[in-house]
Amino acid sequence: MIAERLAQAVRDGIRQIGEVLILPDTAEAPFALCHHRDADQLDRLERHRSPSAARDLSTWAEDGHYRFTKSELSLRRGWLMLLSSAEELRTALDLFYPAGVGLWLASQEGTLDVQHLREKLDRQTGMYRFARHLSAEGAQKLVADVCGPAHCCVKRILWQLDSETPLVDSEASRFPGHLPTGRPAIPLLCREACNHLVAEARRASKAEADARHA
Repeated sequence: MIAERLAQAVRDGIRQIGEVLILPDTAEAPFALCHHRDADQLDRLERHRSPSAARDLSTWAEDGHYRFTKSELSLRRGWLMLLSSAEELRTALDLFYPAGVGLWLASQEGTLDVQHLREKLDRQTGMYRFARHLSAEGAQKLVADVCGPAHCCVKRILWQLDSETPLVDSEASRFPGHLPTGRPAIPLLCREACNHLVAEARRASKAEADARHA
């Protein structure tokens, strides 16, 4: 189902998701993927014929650091993935951007659930329970300081601070979830705060508490 709808989206003109360029009907395969910045040098790229190769390609950045989130703007270059079916295309894209296609399809249907930041923080336990006490001002600043393309994340934030309080305007809160390449793209959607943001919320909350008691 998802594979069929993805293939139709590509037939309708979708050509990119995140940093990955989608090439339909190439001379070598029905679908091909590469880094969008390698579009003009396909003949020099290392060939991969299994969608599972996306797992290794998306784990480590060019400089060797671990990509703690797959939406990080640090995808390796130099590869071309040749895929024989829509199902292989779906599998590869799910490895590059887990659930990215499914979330986009759900958003189009109006069935995508969103968890606001305060709800996410209030559910934290153990060492992360301190994140519950982060002030509204601190939370707004944290989003601007941690999220968005300036901090290497290319997802579009769908959540608010809480159901009544939108995020303040910033590059992070207004980013559309796709790079400005001019190609029709599937946006990467952020339906809830990631673990990295929760960890940073814990640190920020503890810093606020320390400042109050200083």
